Amino acid sequence: MSKNLRGLSGRKGLNPGIFQEIAEAAGNIRTDSHEILNEIAERNLVGKSSVLGASTFYEFLREEHLSKKVFICNGTACLTSGKQKKLKDELLGLFREDEIGTVTCLGHCHSNNAFMYDHKTVIYEKNADLKKLLNQPDPAKPVFFTGTNAGNPALLGETGDIYEYYRILTDYSGDIEKAIEEIFKSGLRGRGGAGFSFSAKKQASRAAEGLRKYVVCNADEGDPGAFSDKWLLEERPHSVLFGMMVSGMITGADTGIVYIRGEYPESVESVRKAVRDLEDAGLAGAGCRGAGFCFEFHVVEGMGAYICGEETSLLNSIEGLRPEVRTRPPFPATYGLFGKPTILSNVETFANIRYILKEGGEAYAALGTEKSPGTKLVSLDGGFNKPGLYEIKMGTPLGLVFNELGGGTKYPVKAFQIGGPLGGIVPASLVNNLTLDFESFSREGFLLGHAGVVSIPETFPIIDFLKHLFEFTSAESCGKCFPCRIGSKRGTELLSAAVNDGGKIDIQLFDDLLETMQLGSLCALGGGLPLPVRNAMKYFEAELSGFFR
Repeated sequence: MSKNLRGLSGRKGLNPGIFQEIAEAAGNIRTDSHEILNEIAERNLVGKSSVLGASTFYEFLREEHLSKKVFICNGTACLTSGKQKKLKDELLGLFREDEIGTVTCLGHCHSNNAFMYDHKTVIYEKNADLKKLLNQPDPAKPVFFTGTNAGNPALLGETGDIYEYYRILTDYSGDIEKAIEEIFKSGLRGRGGAGFSFSAKKQASRAAEGLRKYVVCNADEGDPGAFSDKWLLEERPHSVLFGMMVSGMITGADTGIVYIRGEYPESVESVRKAVRDLEDAGLAGAGCRGAGFCFEFHVVEGMGAYICGEETSLLNSIEGLRPEVRTRPPFPATYGLFGKPTILSNVETFANIRYILKEGGEAYAALGTEKSPGTKLVSLDGGFNKPGLYEIKMGTPLGLVFNELGGGTKYPVKAFQIGGPLGGIVPASLVNNLTLDFESFSREGFLLGHAGVVSIPETFPIIDFLKHLFEFTSAESCGKCFPCRIGSKRGTELLSAAVNDGGKIDIQLFDDLLETMQLGSLCALGGGLPLPVRNAMKYFEAELSGFFR
């Protein structure tokens, strides 16, 4: 059935796609919204239940969300900072309790003081005039530290003149094999979490048969604690678009889709402007003339679903299907968007490609280690004295990143969650045992992932942190597989009873639950949750012992 729906969605295309039509119809509080959804189904020969099922999946399209006026970030970094309650107290001076909602995550983990209002992000500083902030025409720019220990960083450099920036495409358009060689030499691994070889993805998509191919940028990886994608999309959007164009040139794709999470409204506008600038300059879009081949961009705004950061869920979302995870194989490189070969990677991965082609693959590889080449963007949250975004050479001691670049923490911290809600919980005592690379983290039983760092204060109970992780997973599960959908709910119930009612958790039952989720879940949302939970149970056994039997 999904293949048939995918085929119909492919006929519809992207101008706009079925998903965008659904979002526009469901995103309005109107008595005839269901009628409009039915019209969309009939017009595109798609079942009404499929359209309604897709429209009811997303947080931003639910009636309870649409009735709210302001949204506080409830991401992990904001939770551990303790600033949520103070911000809500301030907002209650202007809004009723039932007008205030929550959203995860706004990408202001460095300051923990942001909320959404009127489809824009508002930054609240202590004693600021809140009413004035709400009425300002343009959102305030966040201020945080940036830095690097790489002499010639791959990602932090300025774009400069747009024609000069994209001129290198012309050099490689006549020698695609040279571009392939440089990317292979670089050893570039995906920067979204798994660290999969980018060259392997590229080669699989290039070799796949198909008259139509796509390049998709996953800009919906919304790990709480990580704001590197947000910064790149807003401050260096052309680095991302350039990487997508090169990928299209190599694989034979002429269309790129940037799928950006709706929690980043400024990122959506920034990338749309960058695409317009490319089209106005004749470097992309219909009739382009600058790179030797034409490449068309589409920007799709997500509607609030963390699971869309999983690549197959994201593809289903673009197609207007319910964004549940697909079983694999087949993989997107051979069967991706609309069933066509698709090279799909994340923001930071694409952003590295220009440096690789300009400086050479070997120069990029030399910035890191043999197995983890290049650099990695690291997001340090508001728990640090110098919170911000740092481009770090792979293999750098983690203690140097935290203490020299980040300036140490503002208050006593007992652990750091690194790599998002599915990332490991690293006790402060083990920080100096780690280097910033995939192998070091894996060897010690942790996960580098997006390299977003969330500080867990000494005063924050680990049991509450675990409860938060299960609640997050339960709320964000796509529901397709039982281990994730039911397991996250049962875990939430067990931990809630222990925290709120003093109940004791059967440790064997809990361990069986974790094993079921890890081995049986279709994707890393359910399958990855056991990692931080087991880290916590191993390193904070004394603190947690009173909750288990």
